[in-house]
Amino acid sequence: MSTTERPRILIVGGGYVGLYAARRILKKMRYGEATVTVVDPRSYMTYQPFLPEAAAGNISPRHVVVPLRRVLPKAEVLTGRVTAIDQDRKVATVAPLVGDSYELPFDYLVIAMGAVSRTFPIPGLAEQGIGMKSIEEAIGLRNHVLEQLDKADSTQDEEVRRKALTFVFIGGGFAGAETIAEVEDMARDAAKYYRNVSREDMRFILVDAADRILPEVGPKLGQYGKEHLESRGVEVYLSTSMESCVDGHVVLKNGLEVDSNTIVWTAGVKPNPALADFGLPLGPRGHIDTQPTLQVTGTDYIWAAGDNAQVPDLVGREAGNENAWCPPNAQHALRQAKVLGDNVIAGMRGFPQKPYRHANKGAVAGLGLHKGVAMIVMGKAKIRLKGRLAWYMHRIYHGMAMPTWNRKIRVFADWTLAMFLKREVVSLGAVENPREGFYEVAKPAPAAVPAGKKTEEKVGEKAKAS
Repeated sequence: MSTTERPRILIVGGGYVGLYAARRILKKMRYGEATVTVVDPRSYMTYQPFLPEAAAGNISPRHVVVPLRRVLPKAEVLTGRVTAIDQDRKVATVAPLVGDSYELPFDYLVIAMGAVSRTFPIPGLAEQGIGMKSIEEAIGLRNHVLEQLDKADSTQDEEVRRKALTFVFIGGGFAGAETIAEVEDMARDAAKYYRNVSREDMRFILVDAADRILPEVGPKLGQYGKEHLESRGVEVYLSTSMESCVDGHVVLKNGLEVDSNTIVWTAGVKPNPALADFGLPLGPRGHIDTQPTLQVTGTDYIWAAGDNAQVPDLVGREAGNENAWCPPNAQHALRQAKVLGDNVIAGMRGFPQKPYRHANKGAVAGLGLHKGVAMIVMGKAKIRLKGRLAWYMHRIYHGMAMPTWNRKIRVFADWTLAMFLKREVVSLGAVENPREGFYEVAKPAPAAVPAGKKTEEKVGEKAKAS
């Protein structure tokens, strides 16, 4: 940690908003004007729109993450969690990866903790569910799915095969629809290398409580996405939900019951629950209440943006929607981070701050290789694309939105190589417990028992049995 006497700008969270806000502040700040400190449990930022492609093996997992210390060489990067904030003393309590918690003073504060998976008290979900909010979960899902194909190929038990080859996805938004589409693509390719497994043996199920999927791209493209998935053999059940999944036995509200080893949960997100301990004003859904300038309501030294903030949508409100709020997506997070960074500098220097204003530019979604949907907003016109052209739009948009040219080049290189090389379909599930093999050969052998003592023990056992 720095012992500098300069003002400290503390950024809680190293995700999309935290990373871009820190870069903006460091770019605009004069030399020695302040110390920028970023605190996050991970030492890297994850570009979440690429998680489905990482799960399918289209992009190397390391290319989906951006190391904070490399991108922010002039900032302090602390690996840990902020567990409490004392606004009166302007002190944050940091719990590092190891060791005791300590207090970190600050002068200006940015809250960018993002969101976590929104779950419900469904029996069996905590034990059986797989999330899709981190690169670790994406890698784990890929290894898990390929491992299920290995199991099904090596057994003659039909019940075991059926359970291994049934894949249930809960949530039909971007995360759910894109993930099931990418994983189905991968499983279809992988099945070509198995003697006893074919695509016809697999069962993919997508469940959503709403009456359509992909609501972000509108009803027409959402309907197209549903029909496209169904044409690939995916069962789509709308206006229903999962009631339980104890021991992999999935029960849906519409009466369907299936056994599955793979239950992927992508049914929305919610603000990080740690926000409740910070003493900040929260909205009805747990988001930090902010002004259009991204300043937290009632403060002049705290800012918030991204998935953990309730930011007024000025464009929507000017159009007549008095309760319009910015949706939690990468499009807004990137632009909010830049405005937030500028406003922190302005606030530090005593200058006026500008409000965040952004009109929706549309949305894009990939549905597997060469397949996708896109809605492009140009003024009052909406251009709807589907199929290969939409897939190109999806890759171009997110490829360019990926932070740093280092990662942009690596992602596009992965895509280019995939045009000439076949997809890798090997499971590396052992990486989740890499020491198991070594432990088996290195663990102490059981103490040897002398031959005479073995005979005595056997005689004693016979006597007890008689």
